[in-house]
Amino acid sequence: MEDIGAITAVHHPVRRRIVDHLGLYGASQVGRLARALDQQVGSISHHLRMLERAGLVERADDPTGDKRTSWWRSSGRSLSWSVADFADSPADAVLARSAERANISTHVGRLSAWHREGARDPEWNRAAFSTDTLTRASAQELAALAEALNATIDRWRRSIDVEDGTQRRPVFVFAHGFPTTP
Repeated sequence: MEDIGAITAVHHPVRRRIVDHLGLYGASQVGRLARALDQQVGSISHHLRMLERAGLVERADDPTGDKRTSWWRSSGRSLSWSVADFADSPADAVLARSAERANISTHVGRLSAWHREGARDPEWNRAAFSTDTLTRASAQELAALAEALNATIDRWRRSIDVEDGTQRRPVFVFAHGFPTTP
């Protein structure tokens, strides 16, 4: 089970952007990170320390050897959790629900931004997708689907995480599966 501190740390909007940026672009100097995310250096430093305590980022050596600058990188840790994981602690369950809402807000916000802005390149418009289905399944079958989707996405990500000269843009993929009524 994940630590509730790590879950709540990453679901602050600025911290989520920091983790995503470091995951996509690798180690970064604090000032560059602040400029990339349009934030103040002091704010970025504060959020990096919070993420470091949660084990989500770590200090990195300055590639130039300059000891006067502060560099950070993703720790490579990923989080997988459910609100149900915290049923034994009412206080942690409240925090987990809040983090879940923040996570969903991030997903919907990114999707809304895509629809508002779209891509100027028709190739990206054709490549983007949306998929959904409504069917009947048991909890075990839904869990098996989640496992299969995660494995597929991980395989896909590893297959394209290469330096082969292909120009790549950040791409956000998300899917939700949950019980509902029609």
